[in-house]
Amino acid sequence: MDGTDDIDDIDEAAGTAGPHPARGRGPLRARSRAVWAVVAVGGLTLATASPTWVSTTVSTALEPTVDITVPGTTAAPAVAAAALVVVAGGVALAIAGRAARWVALVVVALAGALAAASALTVLADPLPAATTGASDTAGVTDLTSPVAVAVWPWLTVVLGALAVVVVVLAAAGAPAWGATSGRHERAPATPRAGAAETGARPAATAPGATGAAQDADEAGQHDPHDAWDALSRGTDPSADR
Repeated sequence: MDGTDDIDDIDEAAGTAGPHPARGRGPLRARSRAVWAVVAVGGLTLATASPTWVSTTVSTALEPTVDITVPGTTAAPAVAAAALVVVAGGVALAIAGRAARWVALVVVALAGALAAASALTVLADPLPAATTGASDTAGVTDLTSPVAVAVWPWLTVVLGALAVVVVVLAAAGAPAWGATSGRHERAPATPRAGAAETGARPAATAPGATGAAQDADEAGQHDPHDAWDALSRGTDPSADR
């Protein structure tokens, strides 16, 4: 059984306990579904940033035609970063408490919106990305053919919007998630033995304790004059202790 099943069991037990159980709505009422949905969207978004987004050609002094291909990680660097944030947000949802889950959902929504906006920027004007790619590859910026845009940035826009939709559905189902496992919470400090009992008499003030301690001290101590006389006779007074 995997960890997400344990999360579901905890959620169901916490959601049904008490006279007023929490009511979640939507297909992401289970925490595990929300976690996997967010992680899947983030992973797919990251995958769309690797292929070529923009392509064109340039001419150099050595070659009349040089093919220029610009991947999404170069055309829109923010996409890959935003996708990683979405994945991290999904992992955080698996262990987040009642307050932290909302922070994670907001971060995932913002990251999805950033990925979509970055891809839309390239779709609206792919020339800067193509020029940057030509400069990095061939050392020239004069393009000799129109800039072609692949389908990948369009998929990134869809996935970025889908991340926001997943966050909305997860927020609708979050009230039924309940609390997380106790292993993710800080264990309370354990009081010392006897400290929790209010009104308990300290050991030092127990009846007879003071007298017994004084007798033990007196038994283990020597009179200074006797010790001096023993030293004068060449005897170690501490040997009698």
